[in-house]
Amino acid sequence: MTVKIPDWEQLLNDARACSLCAPHLPDGPRPVLQLHPRARVLVAAQAPGRKVHATGVPFNDPSGDRLRTWMGVSRETFYDPEQIAIVPMGFCYPGKARSGDAPPRPECAPAWRAQLLACLPNLELSLIIGQYALAYHLPQPKQSLTDTVRNWRAHWPHVVPMPHPSPRNNLWLRRNPWFEEELVPVLQTRVQEIIHST
Repeated sequence: MTVKIPDWEQLLNDARACSLCAPHLPDGPRPVLQLHPRARVLVAAQAPGRKVHATGVPFNDPSGDRLRTWMGVSRETFYDPEQIAIVPMGFCYPGKARSGDAPPRPECAPAWRAQLLACLPNLELSLIIGQYALAYHLPQPKQSLTDTVRNWRAHWPHVVPMPHPSPRNNLWLRRNPWFEEELVPVLQTRVQEIIHST
């Protein structure tokens, strides 16, 4: 379904008021996302964590600090919706699982994703972060997250598959130093080119 750009504010308000998954959310619904039709960079990640749920500010946690470093942007730029859209696979904190947070609720993406992404006609770069976002945006049967991210040049310069910046992925980063040595500097340059080309 195509959404006319003038409808984006109502759609965003509706998404922020969503309670579709309320019975399954241990801390209740609190959709967290950021969007404006002028945005040229999309951050498509998993779902908010407990700290983000508490503040209502996307990536307002150590994961966000690392992501902003990877992107080479300040908090001011990151939280400017006219620069960067933040649309996770699940808008609400899904609760804890055995190791880390539970997966994004499966009801969220089918209900909202296509409509919201249709409100972003100016995107030049999409950062696809973590296995659930990768499965949605870059479905690769029988390919691991590591292989998908290692093959980032296949999607460059408009899409960048990335691991989640969570501290829980420190081991992955140590085992895959090429990510921060090869990809991150190129990503920072690309983000700066987009942001400063207006």
